[in-house]
Amino acid sequence: MPQALAIPPPPTPAPAPPRLRFGKLCVAIQGNSPAELFDRAESAVRHFKFIELRLDSLSKPANAFSYLKQFLGEHRDVTVIATCRRKSHGGGFDGPLAAQLDILTRAAQTGCQIIDLEVESAEQCKSAQLNKLRSAGAALLISFHDYSRTKGLDQAADRIEAFKPDFVKIVSTARNLVDNLAVLRVIEDHSLASHVVGIAMGEEGLVSRVLGPRAGAAFTFASFSEDTETAPGQIKAETLRDVYRLEHLDQATRVFGVAGNPISHSLSPLLQNAAFRREIVNAVLLPLKAKSAQDLLTLALELPLAGCAITMPLKTEVLPHLANMDPLTARIGACNTLRMGADGKLYGFNTDVAGVIRPLERRLRLKGARVAVLGAGGAARAAVFGLVEQGAEVLVVNRTHEHAVTLARQAKAKSLKHELLAKQRFDVIVNATPCGMPGSKQPLPLAENELNASLVFDLIYNPLETPLLKLAKSRGIPVISGLEMFVQQGARQFEIWTGKPAPESEMMRVVEHELRKRG
Repeated sequence: MPQALAIPPPPTPAPAPPRLRFGKLCVAIQGNSPAELFDRAESAVRHFKFIELRLDSLSKPANAFSYLKQFLGEHRDVTVIATCRRKSHGGGFDGPLAAQLDILTRAAQTGCQIIDLEVESAEQCKSAQLNKLRSAGAALLISFHDYSRTKGLDQAADRIEAFKPDFVKIVSTARNLVDNLAVLRVIEDHSLASHVVGIAMGEEGLVSRVLGPRAGAAFTFASFSEDTETAPGQIKAETLRDVYRLEHLDQATRVFGVAGNPISHSLSPLLQNAAFRREIVNAVLLPLKAKSAQDLLTLALELPLAGCAITMPLKTEVLPHLANMDPLTARIGACNTLRMGADGKLYGFNTDVAGVIRPLERRLRLKGARVAVLGAGGAARAAVFGLVEQGAEVLVVNRTHEHAVTLARQAKAKSLKHELLAKQRFDVIVNATPCGMPGSKQPLPLAENELNASLVFDLIYNPLETPLLKLAKSRGIPVISGLEMFVQQGARQFEIWTGKPAPESEMMRVVEHELRKRG
């Protein structure tokens, strides 16, 4: 009889990964030593039960396992991703593939519930190596990282999905706001078949970090603190939870933005998200680093945005793209607020005017009031046009007198040479110059003998008490802080966007608290 062919036994199927518990937010943690890594992990898990341990941040990851065993034993309610990315693929581990696989296998055997293996390493693995890793008991996440651009994301997803991992992670680098759309699209396209994580790194990629789970991503990553981010543009976990309310975002959430460059220190996200929370509005406002009006407008129309706050230089650049604008915005020639209409078109408003007028109206009758506006830039322009519309007698004062003359002529106001300021008397002096801002060479926009007014309004809100306000107070002159202007322009934006009265006291409270914290 012919000898029967020896049929090899079928490969042993990997055990099913443990039933995973994880939220929408994973806190990424790195450290220079095992002690530092696990100190930070201990701090993080007091508030967040899903973390990533970057073992590749350690010079000798193997030294972490005694710490890891103790940590996992003490925190059975915490879900941990173990990552040990090789240097050649953007990580910190400089060992060979076999050593990387050994560390990840040991991490799984010690109790980490998910292990992250980059797709390049997966493609270099022999099937026996990959099977051994899978059989270690953890769920397998295979990741792709592009540290220079956002391109070919579907092909990257296909490369990963060929391995049938438990999680597909695709990370690119955003060069502009529109790159977020590609990341959100790949999440939407692949999330039905796989557990997908999609992120665009860099400040421009913030949209993908916050809105990824809303688009169908399994979760997103955040940093433990502002100075310990493990990837460019990573947001602090507390900010994602408390300011952007990540866990509450869903398909019905309306998305707003504040756009400009630079934008990272804007207080508008804090201001508006506090207002949305207080008034139970299902919405979120995100900072958008926009290098051009066209980049912003493409995102606005395709995401779409429900509205957007605009900073310079975009205030003038968006004007040709608006379907319509209110008459004052047209006269000023600057728009600081966009609202998306039901027709999918953008409408423009200028709430800087409300920021100046509302605080003043609460203190005096503006019709016939004599007001000096110091400066001739964008903020001065909104103040002058708004005050003239209210019937005030407005005098524009600027060190370059020609600029004052031009603005006064356009707004039907008057101009006044700076050297004549001391001989005049005003109901209000409004400072719309940068004098008194951090980094400004000149702390005061005028001399003490020129402070001849019954009320002083400084449009600068950082610092809370400017040199001008201190001087006015020392002279017994009532003052209005720029914080009030900032809150009132934001309150008007909230009303335009939601149709509801703004919770002004709550908006004032959160911004003042943050400014005092920043010192």
